Amino acid sequence: MKSVLTIAEMKELARRRVPRMFFDYADSGAWTESTYHANEADFSKIKLRQRVLVDMTGRSLATEMVGEKASMPVALAPTGLTGMQHADGEMLAAQAAEEFGVPFTLSTVSICSIEDVKSVTRKPFWFQLYVMKDREFVENLIGRAKAAGCSALVLTLDLQILGQRHKDIRNGLSAPPKWTPNHVWQMATRPGWCMGMLGTKRHTFRNIVGHAKNVSDLSSLSAWTAEQFDPQLSWKDVEWIKERWGGKLILKGINDVEDARAAAGSGADAIIVSNHGGRQLDGASSSIAMLPRVVDAVGDRIEVHVDGGIRSGQDVLKAVALGAKGTYIGRPFLYGLGAGGKAGVTRVLEIIQKELDITMALCGKRNIADVDRSVLLEG
Repeated sequence: MKSVLTIAEMKELARRRVPRMFFDYADSGAWTESTYHANEADFSKIKLRQRVLVDMTGRSLATEMVGEKASMPVALAPTGLTGMQHADGEMLAAQAAEEFGVPFTLSTVSICSIEDVKSVTRKPFWFQLYVMKDREFVENLIGRAKAAGCSALVLTLDLQILGQRHKDIRNGLSAPPKWTPNHVWQMATRPGWCMGMLGTKRHTFRNIVGHAKNVSDLSSLSAWTAEQFDPQLSWKDVEWIKERWGGKLILKGINDVEDARAAAGSGADAIIVSNHGGRQLDGASSSIAMLPRVVDAVGDRIEVHVDGGIRSGQDVLKAVALGAKGTYIGRPFLYGLGAGGKAGVTRVLEIIQKELDITMALCGKRNIADVDRSVLLEG
């Protein structure tokens, strides 16, 4: 893995090792994918100020996100079907994050369960919650996260209905995959992936199957999921969840100043400026373009984080300069996982850390806490 020097290289390695249907799931956006691509492209429009003859010794990237120490202002974002990029994927990614000293966030629609991840980690991880119509199931999920010692709940707000992702439809995506000739061919040409999957019992959504009413297998799961996302989700539900959780609450999916103001008054501990990786509303603003507006509006009232389009340590520095107290990587760590399992995730974190450290130094800063808009070139 040491020979991989960029996230782009890791992406291409993952493409060669993961069956297309699952690689495409990670690497796709809604409709024309314009917002997905804008998330990345808009970072390149932000230019840095190169500074010289400043003391660059004794640098530190250490920070805190919602009061928890982190080796750098980066967390692993909640991603669905992670365990289909690599066998036991969520467990391996959580271990890599723990060893590196950054938060890991487990998705509701993970392949490995809350209990699976708890069994292989020593420090608390975060849990991401989707609110379903079945509130008893939601309460049980919250209770399981509390029992596992999860230290923050990340509530996703922007998936009341599912955005259309053309690649998933064309690929006939399912977990585990259907035994169609196309799927069999995809798996047969990825022998390493197949061997890993044969060595694990975790092939479906283990946070849901066996826990939700009348969901005992994949066929009943599909019918349940199709009708469970709640289009009536409202700010009252945020209050309901906050009461039952009782711990640190992060609201994910804020991409509008008006919504940010409402979130700041909700009693949450942080918000994540995010458009779901461009997988929901195609044509929405990129996260990094919206970040400074949100920070200017509510940054003095609530901790602001950002998710979407981060592919380098330079991107992390730019986000921090614009006011983010934390950033999230989803696709990059999935590429690392698909390319090399736990070692691949660790390598992705190493790449981002090194780029962040060197870039910060060349911008004349020694501590990530001192990075602000002064490192950016105006205009």
